[in-house]
Amino acid sequence: MHMQLLRNDRVVMFDRTNFGPSNISLPNGNCRSNPQDAVSKIDCTAHSIEYDVASNTVRPLTVQSNTWCSSGSVRPDGVLVQTGGDRDGELKARVFSPCNNKRCDWVEINNGLTKRRWYSSNHILPDGKQIVIGGQGQFNYEFYPKTTSPNVIALPFLAETNDRGQENNLYPYVFLNTDGNLFIFANNRAILLDYVKNTVVKTYPAIPGGDPRSYPSTGSAVLLPLKNLEAVKIDAEVLVCGGAPKGSYILAFRRNTFVKALDTCARIKINDENPQWTVEKMPRARVMGDMTLLPNGDVLIVNGGSSGSAAWELGREPVFVPDLYHPENPVNSRFESLNPSTIPRMYHSTAILLRDGRVLVGGSNPHGFYNFTGVLFPTELSLEAFSPVYLEPEFAKLRPKIVSPKSQTTITYRKTMKLKFKVVGEVKGPVKVTMVFPSFTTHSFSMNQRLLVLDNVKFKRSKSTNYEVQVTTPRSAFIAPSGYYMMFVVNDNIPSEGIWVRLR
Repeated sequence: MHMQLLRNDRVVMFDRTNFGPSNISLPNGNCRSNPQDAVSKIDCTAHSIEYDVASNTVRPLTVQSNTWCSSGSVRPDGVLVQTGGDRDGELKARVFSPCNNKRCDWVEINNGLTKRRWYSSNHILPDGKQIVIGGQGQFNYEFYPKTTSPNVIALPFLAETNDRGQENNLYPYVFLNTDGNLFIFANNRAILLDYVKNTVVKTYPAIPGGDPRSYPSTGSAVLLPLKNLEAVKIDAEVLVCGGAPKGSYILAFRRNTFVKALDTCARIKINDENPQWTVEKMPRARVMGDMTLLPNGDVLIVNGGSSGSAAWELGREPVFVPDLYHPENPVNSRFESLNPSTIPRMYHSTAILLRDGRVLVGGSNPHGFYNFTGVLFPTELSLEAFSPVYLEPEFAKLRPKIVSPKSQTTITYRKTMKLKFKVVGEVKGPVKVTMVFPSFTTHSFSMNQRLLVLDNVKFKRSKSTNYEVQVTTPRSAFIAPSGYYMMFVVNDNIPSEGIWVRLR
């Protein structure tokens, strides 16, 4: 249900905690009292794990309260902060500090939140705090760690976008704009919020057609790659794809009628004087899809169904074919269909980018409990790695290998940075250097996902296969919040394996 890649190439995953035992035991015979569990009041199994990508192994972790449909982000120091959930978890904050000795585990903070947060969205802020926005019945936002009173600030936009009996504004899509304000999308429209002054700076038009794109009419969204970072005014574009026509949730829930999902994307330049949505046709309808930024700037769209809605038992017709979106191509030539999976990935499935360029895909459980038999889409416990075309052997000679700096290097704002790399084959034109902030992914939205294309200052060839590129690091935390990023060198659309850098 939830995934986050950490700076040590391990992925923390977790589900909800109160619908029966999992298949992974807690270590050392540990058990916990779980009176809210309808199946097992004493629970000796794990509902969170740490997945080691390199060894393809898992380590059980212990969560003490219900993390169902929660949210999170990593702090600038690389520590995962996760907030909210249901019932005994609704006011909790939890932290997980990456370690290499296999002793780290969740630490829970009672009353870390002021308001119940269930189906909320988090975003890391330039000062290192997190903003926690919305959630069921919460038309407001707050900060973690808590700020001075009042910590809860009303956001009428969330009440205005709430469809009675359907909501269609949960897990709002939130992106930090390059001016330090927050772009917040819910239902079918968006605002630009100055969260410091609690002032709406800009109101964007509704997406043409007016159909909802937020939970439970769940689409997905990304902030497209940021480039020309030294410009006075940086272009920033948001892409929203898929969703379900208005009323789909009610029809599925009450009448067992499953309406075809939306087959469009909408794209908007959020810093334009008069911003307007441009609507594009997708190769297929998709609800509950996941959108993942790849290191070369393309967008992978994967998972989901082609009819129905998010929520238990309400999705139909799994979409097995991933679609690739090329943002730089002309309209009507941006989509490419890729090789299909064979596993339905419906409600409660996830996807995240790994440092080696693959996309980790997992989950799918559209049921109130673990259910493996006699249902349309059984609970799915497997993980898959999707390898984009740039990992095909035919491109091996074009693939850069970063020689320096080493992974875990610290970099600072607005400095010239040298990267040395090797390419066995031809270097075609100027290479790109990209930085990707690792996302917290749940319910078809990758929170904090961000890709920057660094300005290329100088490029040279030092030996037959050795190259050096000089780039300028981002100028401020408005453009790139401090923290750990994956950095890639991209040659002719073929990215290297990434290295971890800490921007501070």
